[in-house]
Amino acid sequence: MRYDVIIIGAGLGGLECAALLAGAGRSVLLLERGARIGGCLQSYRREGVSFDTGFHYVGGLGEGESLRAAFGCLGLLDLPWHRMDTAFDRILIGDRSFAFNQGFDAFADGFEREFPAEREAIRRYAALLRQVGQRQWGGLDPSAAEESFSADLLATGAWDYLTRNFRDPLLINALSATSLKMELRKESLPLFTLAHGNSGFIESAWRLAGDGSLIAQRLAERIRERGGTIRCRSAVTELVERGGRLVAARCADGEEYEGDLFVSDVHPALTCGWVRRSERMRPVYRHRLQRMANTFGMFTVSLLLKPGATRYFNWNQYVYRRADVWDFYQKDAPVGGVLVSCRVPTDGSGYARQIDLLTPMPWTRCADWGDTSVGRRGEAYEAMKRRMADECVALAERFLPGLSGMVERRYTSTPLTYRDYTATPEGSAYGARKDYREPLTTVLSPRTPIPNLLLTGQNLMLHGVHGVTMTALLTCAEALGRAYIWNLLKGGNE
Repeated sequence: MRYDVIIIGAGLGGLECAALLAGAGRSVLLLERGARIGGCLQSYRREGVSFDTGFHYVGGLGEGESLRAAFGCLGLLDLPWHRMDTAFDRILIGDRSFAFNQGFDAFADGFEREFPAEREAIRRYAALLRQVGQRQWGGLDPSAAEESFSADLLATGAWDYLTRNFRDPLLINALSATSLKMELRKESLPLFTLAHGNSGFIESAWRLAGDGSLIAQRLAERIRERGGTIRCRSAVTELVERGGRLVAARCADGEEYEGDLFVSDVHPALTCGWVRRSERMRPVYRHRLQRMANTFGMFTVSLLLKPGATRYFNWNQYVYRRADVWDFYQKDAPVGGVLVSCRVPTDGSGYARQIDLLTPMPWTRCADWGDTSVGRRGEAYEAMKRRMADECVALAERFLPGLSGMVERRYTSTPLTYRDYTATPEGSAYGARKDYREPLTTVLSPRTPIPNLLLTGQNLMLHGVHGVTMTALLTCAEALGRAYIWNLLKGGNE
């Protein structure tokens, strides 16, 4: 059978593209190498309990906010969203406490109380964050002039901006402290990535009463309702090009699927490797993608707590040993920063049963086991995980005293785990590294040199649920036209 669109990879970007393209009347085939869809939205079960792999919260779902229209188009608004506290992200740096409040004015007010001498700079930063959310869809408006706002922010260093605008080093650390949801690197992180990664959450912050796989399941339902097909355990091994266009996807099981348009939600370097012979894809393009650096991965400790051990807390807690938020993970020292995230209890008890602890883990700390597979990495690897888990729990106890005694069971994962289950190179948490010094080569377009091959997902412009959703819409605009997607968004906001 021939399809209008073949999409490779059933992570969030692939699922969203499939739902949008199927909704536009295209015949869609979605191919996934693994046994399950969802990518980092997958959950896993241990002894009857479901744990998240990557999803913890999302922003901008309130009326008129930056993600609401897109989620409306995708049928995701009626999932069991749970709004977080006004102080949705709380920070402990040494013995000082700070908070990110929902609402840009409330966000600025909170930091002004702590740093009154920096009032004007805080207000300017809050205004910038607001503007990022308001203008994020400008590139899709067919009547708008060319968007230069995002391009300017992509070419500006986040660290340079902060150090130019704020005098107090502690304030810079506090404003950056919720950014374990991106890779903080002084020498490369674009201001656009920092601002976008915080803006939507400040609009409003939400958890799911359930695990992240609910998002993937809902998108799969919409794809199938609109006539789309999803095939798991279908690992693509080659994209066949004839006459300068792709004509088919070949899979490891011997199946071959013909299509008119191909969309890859897989790392661009892997995608290029599937195009073995091409008239269009020159070596310089391939080498550029193969040389792209990847962001760090995450070490995660998933805790199952004893019943009644501690009350549910409706915010995320960030804990740092000291004011070195931007580079603690690069030091040869015990874990210096951790995100503590609590699952919404669904039993009505008000007591937490699941808590996740997350801290950055560069690939270099996993490289010694890079040629191993799950369950066969050896005792040295297991000892390393136990040591890091103990350090994460000990740091989290600055917020939750006695946490270690509350734990019934714990499970750990490293970038190697993510690599093996999601085929993400180096287990990268946030895709290819964006560099404000080289925005034209590190921020990828959905388009490729092959006219009917498009890219999507976190390796392009932005990562995270919000960023990948934006990217999926931009990818679909290449296939359906900006006007179609723009009108869809307008309808989704009604």
